[in-house]
Amino acid sequence: MSAAARPPLRIAVFGAGSIGCHLGGRLAEAAEVTLIGRPAAMAAIDRDGLTLTGPGSERRTVRTLRVATDAAAAAGADYLLVTVKSADTTAAARELAGHLDPSTVLLSFQNGLHNPRLLAEALPGRTVLAGMVPYNVLRTGPGAFHQGTSGRLMLAEDPEGRAFAAAARAAGLPLELRADMPAVQAAKLLMNLNNAVNALSGLPLREQLGHRPYRRCLARCQREALAAFRAAGIEPARLGPVPARWTPAVLGLPDALFRRLAGASLRVDAQARSSMWEDLQRGRRTEVDALQGEITALAARHGLTAPANARLIELVREAEAAGPGAARGWNGAGTPRPLGLELNCQRFVQ
Repeated sequence: MSAAARPPLRIAVFGAGSIGCHLGGRLAEAAEVTLIGRPAAMAAIDRDGLTLTGPGSERRTVRTLRVATDAAAAAGADYLLVTVKSADTTAAARELAGHLDPSTVLLSFQNGLHNPRLLAEALPGRTVLAGMVPYNVLRTGPGAFHQGTSGRLMLAEDPEGRAFAAAARAAGLPLELRADMPAVQAAKLLMNLNNAVNALSGLPLREQLGHRPYRRCLARCQREALAAFRAAGIEPARLGPVPARWTPAVLGLPDALFRRLAGASLRVDAQARSSMWEDLQRGRRTEVDALQGEITALAARHGLTAPANARLIELVREAEAAGPGAARGWNGAGTPRPLGLELNCQRFVQ
């Protein structure tokens, strides 16, 4: 059968939140896409279409998507993108188990280190490939999502993933196939340690990263992570212009020097915020256990401590308990200043 005569790929997205809706909306240009998510969000997209903005001034409205709220809608998919939070991975696999075709390939575009393994264990015999989304996506309306940063998707290099990679590229989504996805996931986890810092700051990402005290707090978390990785024999991949082991030093530079060295590679627009900030604003459970929690657990397994990461977990839990909107300037003392958060971490390091 010629390429022109082949039917389009059927792609389902399970856990269609900000990342899932963004990926599904973009992929709809080259595939038949079904979003499976929360009833209110799916109803809004069904009614008004899906609006995607960014990076920059780019804007598109997608009306060719199918929407559903039940795992049964995944039946018949060639690829199933799993984008649920890490804490929901095993439950999602159980929910999907009775509906997937034998040939369906699962792609885990999730934070954390262990979700592909958890999916494979819960769905034996299935092909599960690790993926990574390098950029930030923020929900800006009932069916509207904004990409605030840029970068290339990454996916484990495997023959079963090539058709998806071709569809992604046809839809204009930059994608790189990688043979070192565990190292890529470790590098992404280092980046994601900023999610809690950004959420607790209450600031847009660009503004937060422009304040040295916030960057120094992130640098403390990354140093603890790098020590735990070394003890575990994990070498994070190099995903940007600076090797992972140098990043804490770059983060600690004075603001003017940091902007000069890192500004061109950041490419963060004024709207970008972390997904954890959005979770706190909406009163949802965060992924801090799969981020800072992963570092504290890994450190403990190797006889190390990670006090800055541990303190951020406590602060995020306090913000979760305080209810929707508590992230603005939250630092455990109610002081909306960068220094407050840094000192709150520092006192648990010294």
